[in-house]
Amino acid sequence: MNKRSGIKSKKRILDAAMKVFAEYGYAKANMRVIAKASDISIGGLYLYFKNKEDLYLTLMKSRMGDFADKTMESVKDINDPAEALGIFIAMSLNYAKKHKEIILVQGREHGFAFGLEMKRKFFKKQRGLVENIIRQGIQSGVFKKVNVQETARIIFSVIRGFILSIVVEPDSLFSPEECSNLILNGLIRRNKQ
Repeated sequence: MNKRSGIKSKKRILDAAMKVFAEYGYAKANMRVIAKASDISIGGLYLYFKNKEDLYLTLMKSRMGDFADKTMESVKDINDPAEALGIFIAMSLNYAKKHKEIILVQGREHGFAFGLEMKRKFFKKQRGLVENIIRQGIQSGVFKKVNVQETARIIFSVIRGFILSIVVEPDSLFSPEECSNLILNGLIRRNKQ
């Protein structure tokens, strides 16, 4: 098997695993069903992943890496920090809605502690991106002076609250545009007349 074929096979397995985990949940999904869904032998599946947990963690890492790459790419050439932050927030919320099946499996069966160290690294890197946008906004005069780390933590708490709502209270999901508007503009009217 050449390297390109191996990469394609692994991607096919991860895509199939996503569907299987979404349909059956983590507990009821098994390697045999995932192998069948990815059109690969069970032995072939074990060449790529040592067990179901390894496959699931690889899937999570892949999804987080995909998202991190997309957010980094989407804001890298934007000079307006308010626009960059708005895009980051919108992408985060829309990505969570689009890939809610993995969030549902994660929240319902594992609690959000499964793969915690990997998630911490991911959120730290994403928070660093937001902190950089905020710093640029302060330096350029677009944003007022704020505690950069605290502001980034608050923004991430809002995003995590949205993700938690997908599992706990799906009727309470809010629009990315309104979220960005509130974070960037606040509630206080500036021009009192």
